[in-house]
Amino acid sequence: MNETPSLWAILPAAGVGRRMGSAIPKQYLDLAGRAVIDHALDLFIEDARIGGVVVALDPADGYWESTAHAGHPKVMRAAGGAERCHSVLNALAALEGRAEDGDWVLVHDAARPCLRAADLDRLIDALLGDAVGGLLGIPVRDTMKRDDGAGRITSTVDRASLWHAYTPQMFRLGLLRHALHDALAANDLVTDDASAIERLGHAPRLIEGHADNLKITRAEDLPLAHFYLRQQGRIDSSRGDKTC
Repeated sequence: MNETPSLWAILPAAGVGRRMGSAIPKQYLDLAGRAVIDHALDLFIEDARIGGVVVALDPADGYWESTAHAGHPKVMRAAGGAERCHSVLNALAALEGRAEDGDWVLVHDAARPCLRAADLDRLIDALLGDAVGGLLGIPVRDTMKRDDGAGRITSTVDRASLWHAYTPQMFRLGLLRHALHDALAANDLVTDDASAIERLGHAPRLIEGHADNLKITRAEDLPLAHFYLRQQGRIDSSRGDKTC
């Protein structure tokens, strides 16, 4: 293991975003004059600690080449898979020869454009010395209900220990690769990286971030993301241009 491990970022971006009801994948929707994925990539490209970024794309993707960062020397392309976990594994494979098992990998949703630089710093600073790794999230604040599958409440869930899981999720490359392979071997299509790590008996650390680190899922999320980016000073309030 490296005495000073490197940091790498992965953005799985092969999804089609059916819930958006859009003709194009949600990561390519216009957000303040740029694609959603451009905003999601900004912090990782600008952060000198991040050695490189792998974007996992659908092999038939026809949108990526027109984005702002497609030709950036820090960005590599990998083939996306049928599920998120397949895309992350393919991106890890693309790092072979450049990264080591002891390096840290930060996996971030391509449709999560409002990550704060301060939250990214907090995550990295908190986890560089951690034995397992972890993720950004926020404690659940709303009352949580469990339904019966037909829209009727069966119980109220105690929210005291519940968190919303966000990204980035940060783990050692070798451990993450092993965890994802193990999950797939058991036909468990884990929906986030922490779930794969948990299956091996580890307890990832939760690092509190901010609720504005939202994931674009529905049409109403776009104007909200625009508002958050403007509040963060990342777009010009009058023109929508990137300012940092």
